[in-house]
Amino acid sequence: MDHFKYRNDELWCEDVPAASIAASAGTPVYIYSAATLRHHYRAIARAFEPAGATVCFSIKSLSNVHILRLLAGEGSGFDVVSGGELARAQAIGADPAKIVFAGVGKTDEELTQALRSGIGLFNVESEQEFENISALAGRLGVKTSAALRVNPDVYDPRTHTYTATGKKETKFGVDIERAVRFFQTFGRDPNIRLAAIHIHIGSPIYSPGPYVAAITKTLELVDRLAGMGFKVDTLDIGGGFAADYEEGKSPLAFSYAEKILPLLAGRALKIVLEPGRQIACNAGLLLAKVLYVKQGGDRRFVIVDAAMTDLVRPAMYGSEHFIYPARLPAGQPPPPRHIKFCPPGAQKVDVVGGVCESSDFLGKDRMLPPVASGDLMAVFSAGAYGFTMSSQYNSRPRAAEVLVDGDKWRIIRRRETFQDLLAPELDV
Repeated sequence: MDHFKYRNDELWCEDVPAASIAASAGTPVYIYSAATLRHHYRAIARAFEPAGATVCFSIKSLSNVHILRLLAGEGSGFDVVSGGELARAQAIGADPAKIVFAGVGKTDEELTQALRSGIGLFNVESEQEFENISALAGRLGVKTSAALRVNPDVYDPRTHTYTATGKKETKFGVDIERAVRFFQTFGRDPNIRLAAIHIHIGSPIYSPGPYVAAITKTLELVDRLAGMGFKVDTLDIGGGFAADYEEGKSPLAFSYAEKILPLLAGRALKIVLEPGRQIACNAGLLLAKVLYVKQGGDRRFVIVDAAMTDLVRPAMYGSEHFIYPARLPAGQPPPPRHIKFCPPGAQKVDVVGGVCESSDFLGKDRMLPPVASGDLMAVFSAGAYGFTMSSQYNSRPRAAEVLVDGDKWRIIRRRETFQDLLAPELDV
């Protein structure tokens, strides 16, 4: 569900026309819907409320501090994977007890920052990392808590190989047999309370089945550790819930919870979730302006002012986003958001950007109504891993970000300037 709808042939975000945002803020621009963010956060929180779950929004999916402040107001904690993401959580006054810190390459500086801030849980990925955190905590004179990230050797075949993280052969975490030895070696550390397990099997996961398999294996490990005298009282089941890049293609939060919660019943485990995509994906779109339309052999190209520097997912993962004009041809009904949708009078086009790479495309072989220079194009379902993965390649300033709440909107990140590009090089 989202709050991007066509009214009188024009695309609106909540109660604001997309064209009016473009006229004021320029393009390319990321537009986020506050109502959609709240809706998806609340759906997950309600679905897992019977388990008393702590929902920690994954900052890597959408990191703007104004968005984080909105979600913190809903009660969200945060999943961070770097010192920079932790700084973002700290900047909005997030409750440190509701922050979990994952990632295989945490530096001493990042670990010290986290230890001093008193975060709730480190998700530890290796033996050497655990030893390092313990040594740093000892020198600082602080105690902390950790979850061991375990790979249950489960994956969803629909998940891209670059984002499948639950197999044995991954840089993340440890396999189940190593987990047993890990607790035997570190389970009684004087500086770190090791009483939690963390799993994260990838993203997006399009059915509850892989979670059921992964959690079942993990609970068997919990029981095995209990028999050895190691009490696990917290289970972080990660994130990865799918989102609708096309209408109706992903389960609702309730559908995941319906299968997961019975596994946890009677377990007396604290449950942590790390959703990002299902909250943020459909809450944002990328609005771009058509610069040129050209023919190249048998292919027709719609060249827009957004590019792979603004949205890299199609180039990196082969991901497909629904793309459509922000103004409908007269008399045409609002389109269903299906990649292969073909409206009357459509032309087959590739929607591409201006970066000097053949991989710079936002969509290929799309059947779209005829468009012309100056028209606005909306790239839907771009709220997650859109702006956060953007770059300045080709010295392209990054886009602006806008947050809409009802009939009001505001810029929450200004468009970068050439001065922003040059500043780190000229102030040395």
